[in-house]
Amino acid sequence: MLQIGSLKLKNWLVMAPMAGYTNLPFRLMVKRLGAGLVTTEMVSAMGLTQKHKKTLGYLESHPDEKPLSVQIFGATPHVMARAAQIAVEKGADLIDINTGCPVKKVVKTGAGAALLRNLKELAKIVSAVRLACTVPLTVKMRTGWSPSRPVVCEAARIVEDCGADAITVHPRFATQGFSVPAEWAWIGRVKERVRIPVIGNGDVTDPSQALKMRDQTGCDGVMIGRGALGSPWIFGQTLDREKGLSVSEPDLAERRALIVEHFRRLCATMGEPKAALAIRGLLLRYSKGLPFSSRFRGHITKIKDVASLVATMDAYFSTLTKHES
Repeated sequence: MLQIGSLKLKNWLVMAPMAGYTNLPFRLMVKRLGAGLVTTEMVSAMGLTQKHKKTLGYLESHPDEKPLSVQIFGATPHVMARAAQIAVEKGADLIDINTGCPVKKVVKTGAGAALLRNLKELAKIVSAVRLACTVPLTVKMRTGWSPSRPVVCEAARIVEDCGADAITVHPRFATQGFSVPAEWAWIGRVKERVRIPVIGNGDVTDPSQALKMRDQTGCDGVMIGRGALGSPWIFGQTLDREKGLSVSEPDLAERRALIVEHFRRLCATMGEPKAALAIRGLLLRYSKGLPFSSRFRGHITKIKDVASLVATMDAYFSTLTKHES
């Protein structure tokens, strides 16, 4: 179990926030498949306070995904504080402050990873959100802006002093994006310097790596991001491996059913046309490593609704079944 402030999670595995992916349908799936905590896509604090319809839509939730973490980003303390209040009013069980996003349109406003270049402003933001926030508060950060100045240990102590209940460490610098391996040792260094829980994140793509990160760094929890795209069952597999149980990949019927479920959930929230566009990218991940996947990907563009998805899936999985027999 992982406890963050007053919030007790059923296990130590967290679904990372990912723009374009961790929408309600995906969160419901990974929650059912074993994640202890799920997180929304990164949400603009300014958009929430200005009541933008699309931004408010990111807060749509369902009881089955609880508890829910809402990640907000911004550069102005009072705006971040009000955004946190709005998220809690809409049902957030935990607020997470992003100080790791390296995307240009985010950092040019002083938000995301840019806050690692201005720790005084980071302290102001965390303090303001803490005062306004009635639920547990976490901060997700990178090692620093660039390798010339690793600030994660200093930043971790600052946010702890400002009232954060836990810290997530993604051990890459903002300037590196995802171009280099995550340096897990930084997670351990932060764990040694703070009293609050530390959640590790980065390069966890299978159950053995989740357990290895925890063992090597001493972190209290592990956040899984890209490793869950196309393999949302990684959470349950990790918990099984922790118990010493054998771990196997879903069979073809299970995999097909999960993909159809995902698409139907997408259709329910955004309509079939938009869902069809969303599932095409996801199918590239779901089919990764399977036989004849390149041929299958050539048919993905034909998917426009549930009927065409089912037809495409039936044809592909029929080929896979014949290949296995």
